[in-house]
Amino acid sequence: MADIVLQAEQLTKTYSSADKSLTVLDHVSFQAEQGTSLSIIGPSGSGKTTLLGLCAGLDVPTSGSISLMGFKLNAMNEDDRAYVRNQFVGFVFQNFQLLSTLTALENVMVPLELRGEKNILVKAKDLLGRVGLGDRLHHYPSQLSGGEQQRVAIARAFISSPRILFADEPTGNLDEENAHQVTDLLFEMNRQEKTTLVLVTHNLELAQKTERILQMKGGHLVNERLTSLA
Repeated sequence: MADIVLQAEQLTKTYSSADKSLTVLDHVSFQAEQGTSLSIIGPSGSGKTTLLGLCAGLDVPTSGSISLMGFKLNAMNEDDRAYVRNQFVGFVFQNFQLLSTLTALENVMVPLELRGEKNILVKAKDLLGRVGLGDRLHHYPSQLSGGEQQRVAIARAFISSPRILFADEPTGNLDEENAHQVTDLLFEMNRQEKTTLVLVTHNLELAQKTERILQMKGGHLVNERLTSLA
C-alpha cells in the first residue's frame, strides 16, 4: 500500500469578527497517498481554496489536524511549517506568482537557492527545456505570455523534487489553447516525477484528469468519487 503523504482530520476553519463568526470549512476529512492525484471542486465560497491553504500549511485550522509527510502542521509554528513546505511541497497558482525582477531562469532557481543548495543552474535550465522554454531563459515575466509564465511556474514547482504538488486553479488565467497545453504539461510532469497532486478547480473537465474528485459545498465535503483513471 502506498504511503499516506497527506491526512486531514475533521478540519474546521472559522473566522470571527465583532460578534459574528463565519465557518468556511466544517469538519472535512480525507487523505492522499504518494503518487496519486485528486481534485477539489465546488463553487466560489465552497471552501476549496481554504482547504488547500490548510493542507499546505499556509494557514492553521480552528480545529482538527493536518499531517503532511508525517508532520503535524497544526502543532507547528510558521517557521517550522515553512521548512516542511520548502522540503516537500511545490505550488502552482492561478496568477503565476513569478518574481517580476527575476528572469525565467532565476525564478526557477529560487526554491533551491532558499535551501542553500549549490550547482542548480544545470537543473533549472533542464527543467525550462522540458517545459518548452529553453530559448526563454533570460526573459523576464513581463516579456512572456500567460502560458509561458505558467510553464515557468511549473518548472519552479518541480525543481525541488516535491513529494506533493498543490495547484490552485492553474489554468484560471489562460485562454483555452494555453489551458490545454499547460494541463497536459502539468500532468505529464507529475507522472514523470511520481508526485502527489492536489488540484483545486471549478473546471470539471480538468478535475476528471485526476484519479479522485472531492466535491465541496458550503464548507462541507459533500461527495468523494473515483474517476475512470483510478
